[in-house]
Amino acid sequence: MSGILKGMRVVEGSAFVAVPLAGMTLAQMGAEVIRFDRIGGGLDAGRWPLAPSGQSLFWAGLNKGKKSIAVDMRRPEGRELVTRIVTAPGEDAGMFLTNLRVRGWMDYETLSKFREDLIMVTLMGDRQGRPQVDYTVNPALGVPAMTGPVGWPEPVAHALPAWDLVAGQLVVSALLAAERDRLRRGHGQEVELSLKDVAAAVMGHLGLIGDAVVNDSDRPKSGNALYGAYGQDFVCACGRRVMVIGLTNRQWRGLVKATGTDAAMTDLTERTGRDLNDEGVRWELRREITAILRPWFASREVSEFAEDFDAAGLTWSVFRTMREALVEDADLSAANPMFQTLDQPGLGEFPVPGHPAVFSGHGRSAPRAAPVLGADTEAVLGDVVGLDDTEIAQLFDSGVVQSPRFKARPAA
Repeated sequence: MSGILKGMRVVEGSAFVAVPLAGMTLAQMGAEVIRFDRIGGGLDAGRWPLAPSGQSLFWAGLNKGKKSIAVDMRRPEGRELVTRIVTAPGEDAGMFLTNLRVRGWMDYETLSKFREDLIMVTLMGDRQGRPQVDYTVNPALGVPAMTGPVGWPEPVAHALPAWDLVAGQLVVSALLAAERDRLRRGHGQEVELSLKDVAAAVMGHLGLIGDAVVNDSDRPKSGNALYGAYGQDFVCACGRRVMVIGLTNRQWRGLVKATGTDAAMTDLTERTGRDLNDEGVRWELRREITAILRPWFASREVSEFAEDFDAAGLTWSVFRTMREALVEDADLSAANPMFQTLDQPGLGEFPVPGHPAVFSGHGRSAPRAAPVLGADTEAVLGDVVGLDDTEIAQLFDSGVVQSPRFKARPAA
Protein backbone atom coordinates (compact mmCIF):
# COMPACT_ATOMS: atom_id res chain seq x y z
CA MET A 1 0.00 0.00 0.00
CA SER A 2 1.42 3.36 -1.01
CA GLY A 3 0.49 6.70 0.48
CA ILE A 4 1.78 9.41 2.74
CA LEU A 5 0.96 7.41 5.91
CA LYS A 6 2.60 4.17 4.74
CA GLY A 7 3.99 2.28 7.73
CA MET A 8 1.46 3.59 10.25
CA ARG A 9 -0.80 1.00 11.91
CA VAL A 10 -4.14 2.00 13.40
CA VAL A 11 -6.65 -0.32 15.06
CA GLU A 12 -10.35 0.54 14.86
CA GLY A 13 -13.31 -0.72 16.88
CA SER A 14 -16.34 1.26 15.80
CA ALA A 15 -19.83 1.61 14.38
CA PHE A 16 -21.99 4.20 12.62
CA VAL A 17 -20.33 6.93 10.51
CA ALA A 18 -17.69 9.12 12.14
CA VAL A 19 -15.06 6.65 13.38
CA PRO A 20 -15.38 4.23 10.42
CA LEU A 21 -14.95 7.28 8.17
CA ALA A 22 -11.84 8.29 10.12
CA GLY A 23 -10.30 4.85 9.78
CA MET A 24 -11.12 4.71 6.08
CA THR A 25 -9.57 8.13 5.54
CA LEU A 26 -6.34 6.99 7.20
CA ALA A 27 -6.35 3.79 5.14
CA GLN A 28 -6.76 5.76 1.93
CA MET A 29 -3.69 7.79 2.89
CA GLY A 30 -1.66 4.60 3.23
CA ALA A 31 -2.04 3.56 6.87
CA GLU A 32 -2.62 -0.09 7.75
CA VAL A 33 -6.02 0.04 9.44
CA ILE A 34 -7.18 -3.10 11.24
CA ARG A 35 -10.88 -3.21 12.04
CA PHE A 36 -12.19 -5.76 14.54
CA ASP A 37 -15.81 -6.87 14.61
CA ARG A 38 -17.77 -9.46 16.50
CA ILE A 39 -18.38 -12.77 14.76
CA GLY A 40 -21.32 -12.44 12.39
CA GLY A 41 -20.71 -8.70 11.98
CA GLY A 42 -20.98 -5.59 14.09
CA LEU A 43 -23.72 -2.98 14.38
CA ASP A 44 -23.23 -1.79 10.79
CA ALA A 45 -23.09 -5.19 9.11
CA GLY A 46 -26.60 -4.95 7.66
CA ARG A 47 -27.12 -1.19 7.62
CA TRP A 48 -28.96 0.37 4.67
CA PRO A 49 -28.54 1.05 1.81
CA LEU A 50 -28.36 -2.59 0.76
CA ALA A 51 -27.40 -4.18 -2.54
CA PRO A 52 -29.91 -6.54 -4.19
CA SER A 53 -27.95 -9.37 -2.55
CA GLY A 54 -28.89 -7.97 0.86
CA GLN A 55 -25.32 -6.96 1.66
CA SER A 56 -24.66 -3.51 3.11
CA LEU A 57 -23.40 -0.84 0.74
CA PHE A 58 -23.03 1.38 3.81
CA TRP A 59 -20.56 -1.00 5.50
CA ALA A 60 -18.61 -1.53 2.30
CA GLY A 61 -18.43 2.19 1.63
CA LEU A 62 -17.00 3.13 5.03
CA ASN A 63 -14.50 0.28 5.35
CA LYS A 64 -12.62 0.51 2.07
CA GLY A 65 -8.98 -0.47 2.23
CA LYS A 66 -9.06 -1.81 5.81
CA LYS A 67 -8.12 -5.20 7.18
CA SER A 68 -10.82 -7.16 8.98
CA ILE A 69 -10.69 -9.57 11.90
CA ALA A 70 -13.76 -11.26 13.36
CA VAL A 71 -13.50 -12.21 17.02
CA ASP A 72 -15.83 -13.30 19.80
CA MET A 73 -15.39 -10.50 22.32
CA ARG A 74 -17.80 -12.08 24.77
CA ARG A 75 -15.02 -14.51 25.68
CA PRO A 76 -11.89 -13.65 27.66
CA GLU A 77 -9.69 -15.10 24.91
CA GLY A 78 -11.30 -12.77 22.38
CA ARG A 79 -10.85 -9.70 24.54
CA GLU A 80 -7.23 -10.67 25.12
CA LEU A 81 -6.65 -10.90 21.36
CA VAL A 82 -8.12 -7.44 20.77
CA THR A 83 -5.94 -6.04 23.55
CA ARG A 84 -2.83 -7.57 22.01
CA ILE A 85 -3.72 -6.21 18.56
CA VAL A 86 -4.32 -2.68 19.90
CA THR A 87 -1.16 -2.63 22.02
CA ALA A 88 1.17 -4.53 19.68
CA PRO A 89 4.74 -3.16 19.64
CA GLY A 90 6.17 -0.93 16.96
CA GLU A 91 7.07 2.73 16.65
CA ASP A 92 4.30 3.29 14.13
CA ALA A 93 1.71 1.19 15.97
CA GLY A 94 -0.18 1.58 19.25
CA MET A 95 -2.95 3.82 17.87
CA PHE A 96 -6.60 3.05 18.49
CA LEU A 97 -9.86 4.65 17.32
CA THR A 98 -13.23 3.85 18.86
CA ASN A 99 -16.69 5.07 19.71
CA LEU A 100 -17.52 1.81 21.51
CA ARG A 101 -15.42 2.29 24.65
CA VAL A 102 -15.96 -0.36 27.35
CA ARG A 103 -14.82 0.59 30.85
CA GLY A 104 -12.61 -1.99 32.49
CA TRP A 105 -11.50 -3.52 29.22
CA MET A 106 -11.54 -1.43 26.04
CA ASP A 107 -10.62 1.88 27.64
CA TYR A 108 -7.44 3.92 27.87
CA GLU A 109 -6.81 3.26 31.54
CA THR A 110 -6.81 -0.51 30.98
CA LEU A 111 -5.12 -0.67 27.57
CA SER A 112 -2.32 1.75 28.44
CA LYS A 113 -1.13 -0.72 31.10
CA PHE A 114 -0.02 -2.92 28.22
CA ARG A 115 1.51 -0.06 26.23
CA GLU A 116 2.40 3.17 28.02
CA ASP A 117 2.65 5.24 24.84
CA LEU A 118 -0.76 4.14 23.54
CA ILE A 119 -2.72 6.77 21.61
CA MET A 120 -6.48 6.29 21.86
CA VAL A 121 -9.02 8.58 20.25
CA THR A 122 -12.51 8.15 21.67
CA LEU A 123 -15.62 9.69 20.14
CA MET A 124 -18.62 9.98 22.46
CA GLY A 125 -22.19 11.05 21.79
CA ASP A 126 -22.09 14.02 24.13
CA ARG A 127 -19.59 15.13 26.75
CA GLN A 128 -21.44 13.23 29.48
CA GLY A 129 -20.99 10.03 27.49
CA ARG A 130 -24.64 9.68 26.50
CA PRO A 131 -25.46 8.29 23.03
CA GLN A 132 -26.12 10.77 20.23
CA VAL A 133 -26.42 10.68 16.43
CA ASP A 134 -26.91 13.46 13.89
CA TYR A 135 -30.67 13.00 14.03
CA THR A 136 -30.66 13.84 17.76
CA VAL A 137 -27.88 16.44 17.82
CA ASN A 138 -29.48 18.58 15.10
CA PRO A 139 -32.86 18.96 16.88
CA ALA A 140 -31.10 19.66 20.18
CA LEU A 141 -29.13 22.54 18.67
CA GLY A 142 -31.89 24.08 16.56
CA VAL A 143 -30.84 23.22 13.01
CA PRO A 144 -34.20 21.77 11.84
CA ALA A 145 -35.93 24.97 12.98
CA MET A 146 -34.02 26.93 10.33
CA THR A 147 -34.28 24.30 7.59
CA GLY A 148 -37.15 23.91 5.13
CA PRO A 149 -39.58 25.95 3.01
CA VAL A 150 -40.35 29.55 3.92
CA GLY A 151 -43.17 29.66 6.43
CA TRP A 152 -43.24 25.90 7.00
CA PRO A 153 -44.22 25.40 10.67
CA GLU A 154 -42.60 21.99 11.24
CA PRO A 155 -38.90 21.25 11.83
CA VAL A 156 -37.11 19.66 8.88
CA ALA A 157 -34.33 17.08 9.25
CA HIS A 158 -32.00 16.31 6.36
CA ALA A 159 -30.25 13.30 4.86
CA LEU A 160 -26.62 14.39 5.21
CA PRO A 161 -24.99 13.39 8.55
CA ALA A 162 -22.98 16.60 8.69
CA TRP A 163 -21.71 16.32 12.26
CA ASP A 164 -20.63 12.70 11.77
CA LEU A 165 -18.63 13.77 8.74
CA VAL A 166 -16.96 16.68 10.53
CA ALA A 167 -16.33 14.53 13.61
CA GLY A 168 -14.72 11.83 11.48
CA GLN A 169 -12.18 14.25 10.10
CA LEU A 170 -11.53 15.66 13.58
CA VAL A 171 -10.81 12.12 14.77
CA VAL A 172 -8.20 11.89 12.00
CA SER A 173 -6.59 15.22 12.87
CA ALA A 174 -6.66 14.41 16.60
CA LEU A 175 -4.89 11.10 16.01
CA LEU A 176 -2.22 12.68 13.82
CA ALA A 177 -1.68 15.49 16.33
CA ALA A 178 -1.33 13.01 19.19
CA GLU A 179 1.10 10.91 17.15
CA ARG A 180 3.22 14.00 16.43
CA ASP A 181 3.26 14.73 20.15
CA ARG A 182 4.34 11.14 20.84
CA LEU A 183 7.18 11.41 18.32
CA ARG A 184 8.40 14.62 19.96
CA ARG A 185 7.86 13.79 23.64
CA GLY A 186 7.65 10.02 23.78
CA HIS A 187 4.31 9.58 25.54
CA GLY A 188 0.85 8.51 24.53
CA GLN A 189 -2.52 9.89 25.57
CA GLU A 190 -6.25 9.55 25.21
CA VAL A 191 -8.09 12.11 23.12
CA GLU A 192 -11.81 12.51 23.82
CA LEU A 193 -14.32 14.40 21.73
CA SER A 194 -18.07 14.20 21.35
CA LEU A 195 -20.42 14.45 18.39
CA LYS A 196 -22.54 17.10 20.07
CA ASP A 197 -19.51 19.22 20.97
CA VAL A 198 -18.33 19.00 17.35
CA ALA A 199 -21.71 20.27 16.18
CA ALA A 200 -21.86 23.02 18.81
CA ALA A 201 -18.34 24.16 17.95
CA VAL A 202 -19.07 24.38 14.22
CA MET A 203 -22.27 26.31 14.85
CA GLY A 204 -20.30 28.70 17.04
CA HIS A 205 -17.61 29.09 14.39
CA LEU A 206 -20.28 29.96 11.79
CA GLY A 207 -21.70 32.72 13.98
CA LEU A 208 -25.00 30.94 14.63
CA ILE A 209 -24.63 30.98 18.43
CA GLY A 210 -23.68 34.64 18.46
CA ASP A 211 -26.59 35.42 16.14
CA ALA A 212 -29.05 33.80 18.55
CA VAL A 213 -27.64 35.74 21.51
CA VAL A 214 -27.22 39.27 20.17
CA ASN A 215 -30.19 39.46 17.78
CA ASP A 216 -33.85 39.58 18.67
CA SER A 217 -35.28 36.70 16.62
CA ASP A 218 -34.47 33.17 15.55
CA ARG A 219 -33.09 32.65 12.08
CA PRO A 220 -36.09 31.87 9.85
CA LYS A 221 -36.49 29.12 7.29
CA SER A 222 -35.50 30.35 3.84
CA GLY A 223 -36.17 27.38 1.57
CA ASN A 224 -33.48 27.00 -1.08
CA ALA A 225 -32.33 30.62 -0.81
CA LEU A 226 -28.68 31.22 0.12
CA TYR A 227 -28.80 32.83 3.55
CA GLY A 228 -27.21 36.24 3.85
CA ALA A 229 -26.54 36.86 0.14
CA TYR A 230 -28.23 35.89 -3.11
CA GLY A 231 -28.76 32.35 -4.30
CA GLN A 232 -32.00 30.85 -5.53
CA ASP A 233 -33.47 27.93 -7.40
CA PHE A 234 -35.49 28.34 -10.60
CA VAL A 235 -37.63 26.03 -12.71
CA CYS A 236 -36.74 26.22 -16.40
CA ALA A 237 -38.90 25.77 -19.50
CA CYS A 238 -37.76 22.14 -19.82
CA GLY A 239 -39.00 21.37 -16.31
CA ARG A 240 -35.53 21.07 -14.81
CA ARG A 241 -34.54 23.10 -11.79
CA VAL A 242 -31.29 25.04 -11.42
CA MET A 243 -29.52 26.76 -8.54
CA VAL A 244 -27.73 30.04 -9.25
CA ILE A 245 -25.46 31.89 -6.84
CA GLY A 246 -24.66 35.57 -6.49
CA LEU A 247 -22.68 35.46 -3.25
CA THR A 248 -19.65 37.54 -4.25
CA ASN A 249 -19.78 40.67 -6.37
CA ARG A 250 -18.11 38.83 -9.24
CA GLN A 251 -20.72 36.09 -9.09
CA TRP A 252 -23.51 38.65 -8.85
CA ARG A 253 -22.32 40.78 -11.76
CA GLY A 254 -21.82 37.67 -13.90
CA LEU A 255 -25.34 36.45 -13.19
CA VAL A 256 -26.90 39.82 -14.02
CA LYS A 257 -24.90 40.12 -17.25
CA ALA A 258 -25.66 36.56 -18.40
CA THR A 259 -29.39 37.02 -17.87
CA GLY A 260 -29.49 40.49 -19.43
CA THR A 261 -31.22 41.95 -16.38
CA ASP A 262 -28.90 44.93 -15.87
CA ALA A 263 -31.61 47.53 -16.50
CA ALA A 264 -34.11 45.84 -14.20
CA MET A 265 -31.54 45.56 -11.39
CA THR A 266 -30.57 49.20 -11.84
CA ASP A 267 -34.24 50.14 -11.60
CA LEU A 268 -34.57 48.08 -8.41
CA THR A 269 -31.60 49.92 -6.94
CA GLU A 270 -33.13 53.30 -7.76
CA ARG A 271 -36.59 52.36 -6.44
CA THR A 272 -35.31 51.06 -3.13
CA GLY A 273 -32.29 53.25 -2.62
CA ARG A 274 -30.34 50.07 -1.78
CA ASP A 275 -26.96 49.06 -3.21
CA LEU A 276 -27.11 45.57 -4.73
CA ASN A 277 -23.32 45.37 -4.60
CA ASP A 278 -23.80 44.66 -0.89
CA GLU A 279 -24.46 40.93 -0.40
CA GLY A 280 -26.60 41.62 2.67
CA VAL A 281 -28.80 43.91 0.61
CA ARG A 282 -29.15 41.18 -2.00
CA TRP A 283 -30.43 38.90 0.78
CA GLU A 284 -32.92 41.48 2.02
CA LEU A 285 -34.17 42.12 -1.53
CA ARG A 286 -34.06 38.45 -2.59
CA ARG A 287 -37.79 38.30 -3.35
CA GLU A 288 -37.63 41.30 -5.66
CA ILE A 289 -34.48 39.96 -7.36
CA THR A 290 -36.07 36.56 -7.81
CA ALA A 291 -39.17 38.15 -9.36
CA ILE A 292 -36.90 39.78 -11.98
CA LEU A 293 -34.94 36.60 -12.75
CA ARG A 294 -37.76 34.03 -12.67
CA PRO A 295 -39.27 34.87 -16.10
CA TRP A 296 -35.83 34.62 -17.73
CA PHE A 297 -35.34 31.04 -16.52
CA ALA A 298 -38.98 30.06 -17.05
CA SER A 299 -38.71 30.90 -20.75
CA ARG A 300 -35.52 28.93 -21.41
CA GLU A 301 -34.41 25.32 -21.32
CA VAL A 302 -31.23 24.47 -19.46
CA SER A 303 -29.56 23.46 -22.73
CA GLU A 304 -30.03 27.01 -24.06
CA PHE A 305 -27.86 28.69 -21.43
CA ALA A 306 -25.66 25.98 -19.87
CA GLU A 307 -22.63 26.54 -22.13
CA ASP A 308 -22.89 30.33 -21.80
CA PHE A 309 -23.09 30.10 -18.01
CA ASP A 310 -20.04 27.84 -17.89
CA ALA A 311 -18.10 30.05 -20.32
CA ALA A 312 -18.86 33.07 -18.14
CA GLY A 313 -17.61 31.23 -15.04
CA LEU A 314 -20.93 31.48 -13.21
CA THR A 315 -21.58 29.55 -10.02
CA TRP A 316 -24.61 27.40 -10.77
CA SER A 317 -25.86 23.83 -10.92
CA VAL A 318 -28.70 21.65 -12.13
CA PHE A 319 -30.72 19.83 -9.49
CA ARG A 320 -30.30 16.08 -9.97
CA THR A 321 -31.09 12.82 -8.29
CA MET A 322 -28.08 10.63 -7.52
CA ARG A 323 -28.97 8.37 -10.44
CA GLU A 324 -29.14 11.38 -12.78
CA ALA A 325 -25.82 12.68 -11.47
CA LEU A 326 -24.14 9.35 -12.22
CA VAL A 327 -25.29 9.61 -15.84
CA GLU A 328 -24.65 13.30 -16.38
CA ASP A 329 -21.70 14.31 -14.20
CA ALA A 330 -18.25 13.07 -15.20
CA ASP A 331 -16.96 13.94 -11.73
CA LEU A 332 -18.74 10.83 -10.45
CA SER A 333 -17.15 8.54 -13.03
CA ALA A 334 -13.79 6.98 -13.83
CA ALA A 335 -13.06 10.16 -15.82
CA ASN A 336 -12.28 11.64 -12.39
CA PRO A 337 -8.93 10.18 -11.17
CA MET A 338 -10.38 9.92 -7.67
CA PHE A 339 -12.77 7.19 -8.84
CA GLN A 340 -12.18 3.67 -10.06
CA THR A 341 -14.91 1.28 -11.14
CA LEU A 342 -14.66 -1.86 -8.98
CA ASP A 343 -16.53 -5.13 -9.16
CA GLN A 344 -17.24 -5.84 -5.51
CA PRO A 345 -18.39 -9.39 -4.71
CA GLY A 346 -21.97 -9.45 -3.52
CA LEU A 347 -22.49 -5.76 -4.23
CA GLY A 348 -21.97 -5.15 -7.93
CA GLU A 349 -19.84 -2.93 -10.14
CA PHE A 350 -19.85 0.82 -9.59
CA PRO A 351 -17.46 3.79 -9.17
CA VAL A 352 -15.58 3.75 -5.85
CA PRO A 353 -13.80 6.90 -4.59
CA GLY A 354 -10.30 7.11 -3.22
CA HIS A 355 -8.96 9.94 -1.06
CA PRO A 356 -9.90 13.39 -2.45
CA ALA A 357 -6.50 14.95 -1.70
CA VAL A 358 -3.53 14.71 -4.05
CA PHE A 359 -0.09 14.86 -2.40
CA SER A 360 2.66 16.06 -4.72
CA GLY A 361 5.22 13.77 -3.09
CA HIS A 362 3.12 10.62 -3.52
CA GLY A 363 1.21 9.11 -6.39
CA ARG A 364 -2.54 8.86 -6.07
CA SER A 365 -3.52 5.58 -4.43
CA ALA A 366 -6.19 3.59 -6.22
CA PRO A 367 -9.31 2.95 -4.11
CA ARG A 368 -9.66 -0.54 -2.67
CA ALA A 369 -12.84 -2.38 -1.82
CA ALA A 370 -13.81 -3.18 1.75
CA PRO A 371 -12.73 -6.61 2.99
CA VAL A 372 -15.09 -9.49 3.60
CA LEU A 373 -15.75 -9.78 7.33
CA GLY A 374 -12.80 -11.56 8.93
CA ALA A 375 -10.81 -11.73 5.71
CA ASP A 376 -7.55 -10.87 7.48
CA THR A 377 -8.04 -12.77 10.73
CA GLU A 378 -5.25 -15.26 10.10
CA ALA A 379 -2.78 -12.66 8.86
CA VAL A 380 -3.42 -10.29 11.77
CA LEU A 381 -3.07 -13.06 14.35
CA GLY A 382 0.23 -14.11 12.81
CA ASP A 383 1.80 -10.83 11.76
CA VAL A 384 0.52 -8.51 14.52
CA VAL A 385 -0.14 -10.74 17.52
CA GLY A 386 2.72 -13.10 16.70
CA LEU A 387 0.86 -16.41 17.07
CA ASP A 388 2.10 -19.52 15.35
CA ASP A 389 0.01 -21.73 13.07
CA THR A 390 -0.91 -24.14 15.85
CA GLU A 391 -2.14 -21.34 18.13
CA ILE A 392 -4.14 -19.80 15.32
CA ALA A 393 -5.74 -23.13 14.43
CA GLN A 394 -6.74 -23.64 18.07
CA LEU A 395 -8.49 -20.25 18.13
CA PHE A 396 -10.46 -21.15 15.02
CA ASP A 397 -11.31 -24.59 16.35
CA SER A 398 -12.55 -23.16 19.65
CA GLY A 399 -14.70 -20.54 17.91
CA VAL A 400 -12.88 -17.49 19.29
CA VAL A 401 -12.16 -16.11 15.80
CA GLN A 402 -13.58 -16.50 12.33
CA SER A 403 -12.63 -15.95 8.71
CA PRO A 404 -14.39 -16.64 5.40
CA ARG A 405 -12.36 -19.86 5.14
CA PHE A 406 -12.92 -21.02 8.72
CA LYS A 407 -16.31 -20.44 10.30
CA ALA A 408 -16.42 -20.23 14.06
CA ARG A 409 -18.53 -22.64 15.99
CA PRO A 410 -21.09 -21.05 18.34
CA ALA A 411 -19.88 -20.78 21.90
CA ALA A 412 -21.43 -23.25 24.29
